[in-house]
Amino acid sequence: MGQSMPKPALRPFLPADVPMLAAIFVAAIEELTGDDYSEAQQEAWAAAADDEAAFGKKLAGQLTLIATIQNAPVGFASLKGSDHIDMLFVHPSVAGQGVATMLVDALEKLAGARGAKTLTVDASDTAEPLFRKRGYTAKQRNTVSINGEWLANTTMQKALPAPGAPQ
Repeated sequence: MGQSMPKPALRPFLPADVPMLAAIFVAAIEELTGDDYSEAQQEAWAAAADDEAAFGKKLAGQLTLIATIQNAPVGFASLKGSDHIDMLFVHPSVAGQGVATMLVDALEKLAGARGAKTLTVDASDTAEPLFRKRGYTAKQRNTVSINGEWLANTTMQKALPAPGAPQ
């Protein structure tokens, strides 16, 4: 039998995480979205992490969870308000290992605990299949301009169970 991968864990965001999270953000965009976005679109999107102070301020202003493997950050997700997943990024080296699913599970539970009846996400073309598998339905297709490049995403929504309802 092969050695099993260490299990991912969750913890709250810390300001000291910002440089690592910015690197995960850029790596995820550059290495995981190539089939869906052009190089110019990827560069425009990834530029959001160029200003680490602003990137960190955005993460600190939301409910941000960090996924770790052996205490090293490997992904993160943030909940804006009580009902909108704003960011979900996983390092390419751990893509497909359940990190994104774990982060979305946690945000769904937290959103429900905050009283949200539905959870919304503007999913990139790359992330859309993950959310679709989890029961999110497409509501509208969007085109957004980021740093002079047009990028498409899909607003998706999922009804959350009432607090205390069986899952």
